Amino acid sequence: MAKYNPQEIEPKWQRYWQEQKFFEAEDFSKKPKLYLLVEFPYPSAEGLHVGHCRSYTAMDIIARKKRMEGFNVLFPMGWDAFGLPTENYAIKTGVHPKIVTAKNTVNFKKQLRSLGLSFDWSREINTTDPKYYKWTQWIFIQLFKKGLAYKAKIPVNYCPACKITLANEEVIDNKCERCGEPVIQKEREQWLLKITKYADRLIDDLDKVDFPDKIKTQQINWIGRKEWIDISYPVIGSKKIIIVSTTRPDTNFGATFVVLAPEHLLFNSEANIPKDKRKAVYDYIKKAKSKSERERIDEKRKKTGVFTGLYCLNQLNNKKMPIYVADFVLTTVGTGAVVGVPGHDKRDFEFAKEFNLPIIRVVIGKDGDKSPITKIEQVQEEEGKMINSEFLDGLDIHTAASKMMNYLEKKNWGKRVIRYHLRDWVFSRQHYWGEPTPMIKCPKCGWQPVLEKDLPVELPEVKKYQPTETGESPLAKVKDWINTKCPKCGGPSQRETDVMPNWAGSNWYYLAYTMPRNQKSKIKNQKYIWDKKKMGYWMPVDWYNGGMEHTTLHLLYSRFIYKFLWDIEAVPKLIGPEPYKKRTAHGIILGEGGIKMSKSKGNVINPDEVVKKYGADTLRIYEMFMGPFDEMIAWDTKGLKGAKRFLQKVWELFENPKSEITNSKLKRELHRTIKKVSEDIENLKFNTAVSSMMKFSNLWQENPNSLEVNDFENFLKILSPFAPHLSEELWQKLGKKESIFLEKFPKYDKKFIEEKKFLLIIQINGKVRDKIEIDIDIEKEEAEKIALSQEKIKKRIGDKKIKKTVFIANKLINFVI
Repeated sequence: MAKYNPQEIEPKWQRYWQEQKFFEAEDFSKKPKLYLLVEFPYPSAEGLHVGHCRSYTAMDIIARKKRMEGFNVLFPMGWDAFGLPTENYAIKTGVHPKIVTAKNTVNFKKQLRSLGLSFDWSREINTTDPKYYKWTQWIFIQLFKKGLAYKAKIPVNYCPACKITLANEEVIDNKCERCGEPVIQKEREQWLLKITKYADRLIDDLDKVDFPDKIKTQQINWIGRKEWIDISYPVIGSKKIIIVSTTRPDTNFGATFVVLAPEHLLFNSEANIPKDKRKAVYDYIKKAKSKSERERIDEKRKKTGVFTGLYCLNQLNNKKMPIYVADFVLTTVGTGAVVGVPGHDKRDFEFAKEFNLPIIRVVIGKDGDKSPITKIEQVQEEEGKMINSEFLDGLDIHTAASKMMNYLEKKNWGKRVIRYHLRDWVFSRQHYWGEPTPMIKCPKCGWQPVLEKDLPVELPEVKKYQPTETGESPLAKVKDWINTKCPKCGGPSQRETDVMPNWAGSNWYYLAYTMPRNQKSKIKNQKYIWDKKKMGYWMPVDWYNGGMEHTTLHLLYSRFIYKFLWDIEAVPKLIGPEPYKKRTAHGIILGEGGIKMSKSKGNVINPDEVVKKYGADTLRIYEMFMGPFDEMIAWDTKGLKGAKRFLQKVWELFENPKSEITNSKLKRELHRTIKKVSEDIENLKFNTAVSSMMKFSNLWQENPNSLEVNDFENFLKILSPFAPHLSEELWQKLGKKESIFLEKFPKYDKKFIEEKKFLLIIQINGKVRDKIEIDIDIEKEEAEKIALSQEKIKKRIGDKKIKKTVFIANKLINFVI
C-alpha cells in the first residue's frame, strides 16, 4: 500500500467534493432540516488563524455526522467584509479597500477549502456586495419608518489625529485603535437605533432558547434591567430640585454629599451657580468634556471635582449636603446625579477622602465592625445589616432597600422607575468602507428614506478614502453622489454621508443564507430574493456556534434586528421571536506556553504551514483533541505530532489482513467507541471522542489481523467527520464506489457494550501485582481461587501466610501477607 501522504490525497478529495456539489443543501427536502451556523469571518489581510480552524472544524464534524444520520443540513459560509480593519490596511498600504477585500476573500476561501470544511459554497455571501447590502439598507429604512432609527446630537469618541469618530470598541485604553493617539469627547449628530425599546424582550425571551447560562448572564447584565428610585433633593435657597436615581436607597441616612455630571442641566445657565464659584466650575466642566467616557469612569484615576457653592437637603434627616461637579458622573447613567454615601461605596469613599467630607457608617457586615470607617477595606457594599438608620435599623440591606422605597414614595420624596444599562445603539461611522446610510436630507421635508425601488444606494468608488480634515466621512467630498432629489417633494437635497457600522451586515446574514439566488436574472438587484417561504423552511437556526467576545455585541444586536423583522412580519410569524434555537461558544487558542498569540510576540500559528507540513486531517484531529472545546487552551506542537502518528497508525492498520470474525474484546471496544464518539460529538466533547478512537486504535494494534471488514468500515465512518480525507481514501481502497459520507453513521449494538467481564486488580499488601479479566459479579471465593492460581501471584506469595483477604466486587482483591 502507498505511504500515507496527506498532501497528495487531501486536494484530490477536496476537488471531488467541490465537483460533486456534495454539501449543497436542498430547499424543502423531505429529510428533517438542520441549520448549522458559524460566525462568518472578517477577511483580514493576515488570513485565517487557528482559532477559526477550531470552531469551524467542530461544527463541520457535526454537519458531516448529521448528514450521515439523514438530515438535510444547511452549513453555509460568507464574508463580513465591511469595516475599519480593511480601511486601516488600505490607508497603510495605499491599496483600495475594494481590492483588498477581493484579494482577502479569495485567500480565505482557499484556506477554508484546504481544511476540508463541508460548507455550502453555493450560498456564499459578502456584506460588501451591493446586491446584499440592498437589504441591509432596506432594514434600516423599515426601522426609520417605525420610529426606531433617529438622528441625535450625542457625545462621541473623537480622534484629533485621524479626524474620525470612533465607536467604543475602537478605543483601547483611551487611545485610538488606528494611531494610538489619545481620544477626546465631542458632540456630534449620529444615527441611533432604539434597541432599548426591546430591552425587556431581549431579557425575557432568553427563556425560549438553549444558550449556556454564562451567555444568558452576560446579556442580562449588559442590558442591566434594575429597579431604581428617583429621590428628590431640594436645592437650599432655590426652587430647584436635584433628582438622584439609585438602586441602594437603604444607605441614604449615610449620605453626606451630592455629585453632578458636567453635562447636568443645572449647569446650562451660569446664573444657577454662585458668582464666586462660576469660573472654577465652568473651567472644570470644559476640561471634563474633553475626556472620553472610558477615561472618566476609570476606577484607577484619582477622583477630581469642584464644589459648586450650593447645598441640597436630605429630607430623611434634614441635613444639608454640599453639591459638587465631578467627571466620573455620567448623564447616560441614571439622572446624571449621584448621592455620595462614602461609608458604603468605594468610589464615594475615595471622593470623600479627597475633599475631606464626612463618612457615616449605616451598615455593619458579618464581622460586626461598628467602628468609624477610615480605610477603604472597611467599606461594606454588598451585604450587611442596617444601623444608624432609624426605622431601618436591624434589617438586611435588601429588605431595607425595599422598605425605604416604599417610605420615599409614600412621602412623595421619591418614585420607583425601571432603568437599563443598555443604551440606544450608535449606528453612524464617519468612515468610507461601509454601507451608505439610505437617507436623504431635504431642506423642506427633513430626513427622508431613499425609495425602496432605488435601492441599493451604492458606495461610490473614490480615490481618496482617507479621513477628512473636518472629521466627516470621505463621502462628503463626492458632490456628484451627494447631490440628489428629495424622494418626497422632488426638490434639491443631499444624501447622508455617514456609513453604517461593521455590525450592520451581520445582523441579518443568517437570513441571507436562506435566500434563493437568481443570478441569471436580468432584473436589477435580484441576486438575493427575500423569500419568506424559504425562510420559513430553514429558520430558526438550529445551532449557532461563536465566540464569547460577541455575546454582548453581535449576538445581542442580531437578536434585536430579528425581533424587529418578526414584529413587522418581514419574516414568517411561525418561526417564533428568536433567530437562534441553540448557541454554544468555543475557547480561544493561546500560543505555546499559554501566551496570547500576537505578531509582535512572533508566536502566531499559520494554519497554511501546518496543513503543508502535517496535513489538514492532522490539524483537525489536533484542534479537537487539544482540550475541552469551550475552554482556553495553549498550542502544543508535540500534540500536533501525536495527532499525525494516530492517523499514520490507522493508515498502517488498514494494511492488516481482514479477519472473518472480529476479536471479541476488540468488538466490544469498537461498539463502546461508536457510542462514545456519537454522544461526544453532540455534547461538543471532541477531545474525549478523539481519545476514545485513539484508545481503540491502540487495542487494535495489540490485536492485529483481528478486525473484520464490516467493523473496519464502521470505525472509518466514526472517524470520517474528524479526518474526512483519510477516511475517503481508505474507503475507496476498500473498493467502494461512492463517498463514505453517503453512508449511514453507525449505531452501537447494546449486546456488545453490556459488561460480561471486568478487569480484576490483584494486590499484595496494597500494591498491584497483576490484572486479569474475569466474569462480572464473581463471588469472593471463586475470585480468590483464580487470583491465587496466577503465576505472578504464586511467586510473590510463595510459602508466606495470608493474614487477610480484602475483596471489592467487580474491582479488586488484596492479599495481606
